[in-house]
Amino acid sequence: MGVVALGPGVYRIPTAGDFINSFAFIEADGSVTLVDTGTRFATKRIVNGLAAFGKHPRDVQRIILTHAHADHAGSAARLLPHTGADGADVHVDDAEYIRAGTAAPYSSPILEMLDRLPGMGFAACPVARTITDGDVLDVAGGLLVRHTPGHTPGHVSLLHRESGVLITGDSIFNMNGRMTWPFKAACTDFPLNRTTAAVLADEEYQVAAFTHGPHIATGAREAVRGFLRREGVVA
Repeated sequence: MGVVALGPGVYRIPTAGDFINSFAFIEADGSVTLVDTGTRFATKRIVNGLAAFGKHPRDVQRIILTHAHADHAGSAARLLPHTGADGADVHVDDAEYIRAGTAAPYSSPILEMLDRLPGMGFAACPVARTITDGDVLDVAGGLLVRHTPGHTPGHVSLLHRESGVLITGDSIFNMNGRMTWPFKAACTDFPLNRTTAAVLADEEYQVAAFTHGPHIATGAREAVRGFLRREGVVA
């Protein structure tokens, strides 16, 4: 599975087939903002993904993490020394987990235990900036932060209005040809995840990009609203 252009200067980088994706934004000066870094095994795939559109890790000047789980922050610490970034940007409510290299709480004690085993989880990574709901980050013309907690306390979704691309993070999956919720066991607060996803119905976008699953290229807002309506989250 190769890199996919989602819009002008916006790319999806599959790091485990379509099952786990990172995203890249090309800035006006040619630098790159990277959103999420996959698992600790994803480094080479991200490097190869950058090369597919003529970029190198040293071109990455900013790393944004949607939340503090190992399939999103796994390669952040390993990539960081090879980039121009001075840390990761993360919501204030997940920042301490990223700094400590500790996953945000799961609702499953088994997952909590597994995350602490040697070779699991992710390494501690410096936090360059903390972000909050409503921030418009200086990324490729403006990237709106929507705080969508529940999967983790500081989970965020990101909207690039200029290209019409929404990155849902783990607020919603798109697996096996249909949208679904994240696994309950992997959420800090699954009912809250369902509730906060409703904000994604209110924004305007044409493309929905999911960390887990292929993107929806046309009619994305209607598809997301339809899913949320069927789930009783929006009217």
